[in-house]
Amino acid sequence: MGTGGAASEHLDVEPSTPAETRVTVESPEAAESLAHEALSRPVRGGNAFEETLARLLQLIRLGIVAPGEALAPERELATRFEVSRDTVREAIRSLADAGYLESRRGRYGGTFVRDPLPPDRAEVDSTVSAAELDDTLTLRAVLEVGAARAAAGRALTAVERESLHARLRELAAAEPADYRRLDSRLHLTIAELSGSPSLVSLVADNRMRVNRLLDMIPLLAPNIAHSNEQHELIVWSVLVGDADQAARAMAEHLEGSQSLLRAFLN
Repeated sequence: MGTGGAASEHLDVEPSTPAETRVTVESPEAAESLAHEALSRPVRGGNAFEETLARLLQLIRLGIVAPGEALAPERELATRFEVSRDTVREAIRSLADAGYLESRRGRYGGTFVRDPLPPDRAEVDSTVSAAELDDTLTLRAVLEVGAARAAAGRALTAVERESLHARLRELAAAEPADYRRLDSRLHLTIAELSGSPSLVSLVADNRMRVNRLLDMIPLLAPNIAHSNEQHELIVWSVLVGDADQAARAMAEHLEGSQSLLRAFLN
């Protein structure tokens, strides 16, 4: 989300993009597989429980598995993470105790993300060092501007185009309580469209850091409106394949959120 470099007018993405960008497909979620796969990669090192819990929390808090949706079965998660089912089960139990997950029995049972999610708690102190803020925001600019450029440079499928449209529509209609989660989903979708699972993983990790900072500042209505205009320009640039414009639009968008974070936290 950001406030810098406003577009001069509200862009009507749907009518202004080529006809193929408006193809309706049965399952736009198919294009989200890169993000899901990136966050489901094998865990590293000896901290299997902590890493597994962190991965599951990323899937939830970044909106890849939305409130009310089911997690993959324990056996599948254990295979993806290359950990034991006991480790997965313990991580799920801990997130259930924290209010993020719930178990449902019966034919359509399983482990589901709670709806609504518990209120976000800022996971950093009320003061943030200038060095930490600079590091997080500099990395974000490098990763996300590059992701927008790469996404615009690819020949996108109809499913990928519709997925990007769907994320934009969801965010434009979001209630304040859901805005940052759906904002994360849009940015992750752009990273997915770069075609690089490694980039998706890096963007997801950085977005968790960014969201912890954003949780410490107010969600301002004018900023939401401005961000939505900027999102439309970014999406339009990706869909028409204008890599330079996509990179510029993303850079301006991120500069706005940097300004807000520096103003509130420094």
